[in-house]
Amino acid sequence: MAAMLETRDLTKRYATLTALDHLNLSIPEGAIYGFIGPNGAGKTTTMRIVTALLKPSYGEAWVAGHEVSREPKVIRKLVGWMPDTFGVYDNMKAWEYLDFFAASYGVPEVRRRQQIGELLDLVDLGNKRDEYVMGLSRGMKQRLSLARTMAHDPQLLILDEPASGLDPRARIELRELLKELRALGKTIMISSHILTELAEMCTHIGIIEAGKLLVTGEVNQILASLQPHRTIEIHVLADAERAVELLRHLPGVRDVRLIAAAPLPPTTVPGTAHEQIVSETQVEVLPGIVPRQAVLVDYVGDDGGLSRMLHQLTVAGVPVVHFAGQVSDLEDIFMQVTRGVTQ
Repeated sequence: MAAMLETRDLTKRYATLTALDHLNLSIPEGAIYGFIGPNGAGKTTTMRIVTALLKPSYGEAWVAGHEVSREPKVIRKLVGWMPDTFGVYDNMKAWEYLDFFAASYGVPEVRRRQQIGELLDLVDLGNKRDEYVMGLSRGMKQRLSLARTMAHDPQLLILDEPASGLDPRARIELRELLKELRALGKTIMISSHILTELAEMCTHIGIIEAGKLLVTGEVNQILASLQPHRTIEIHVLADAERAVELLRHLPGVRDVRLIAAAPLPPTTVPGTAHEQIVSETQVEVLPGIVPRQAVLVDYVGDDGGLSRMLHQLTVAGVPVVHFAGQVSDLEDIFMQVTRGVTQ
């Protein structure tokens, strides 16, 4: 897949401070690339360089094959930039705000009339067309800022902390909007130090700390490289000790251990006066409901071995009610590769 954004040894120094240290990354077309790092790691510096707003001290960057430093005017047509602060003009309506920026990019007036309505609908602000920008909520301002970023139909969207300060509902709406933009063919680079914002939508990630890129690539590939073996969680209704002994001797199993009983979901007990809802803390007094026991297996084999593992438990009569691999997330990756260094 062709790269939409590439950097080679990208470096930025301020006197004795190296804000960016020989950054090499590649973002493929159509990706949602999560650029992750603590405050001061170099995320915003990188974004300002690749949007032709800041000159690097050393190194090069390309957007869709165009070198940033040599072709800044071309770059600004290819890139939509959304900074982490929202600048507005007093007494300007939502449609006027978009019209102003579209005109600044040279979008013809006829096209702007149609485009403004399309952009407002895309970010779910069609009913706020004639509202003054200063009167919008923060979440609405963020969505309007994203619409402004797309006023000239760029190929690459670069968004610096777009969910900063948003309430949970606004964060979810923004996340769904970014997925929709990817479906429309946009490539998106989004920075954040809040990992939960990125976990459900990124196809690729890069983790940066103290100006150095520590890891970059597809999320699934990074997880696989950092986890050479898998943890399988098995819940049984009885015979947990027998399951442990049976599992110890199977190929690919490095370790087996019992853990605290996993809680059952709330259960409706029919026949009571009010169809009583109970949890596992109450099950000892309810006939027919048995608490689960949990077993963790450290496993290095393939999926075929997992299938045989489950088969062996079933044949042995162990009542298995849950069998699944534990899934690591971006927080696990981040904590594993970073050291907590700040500049």
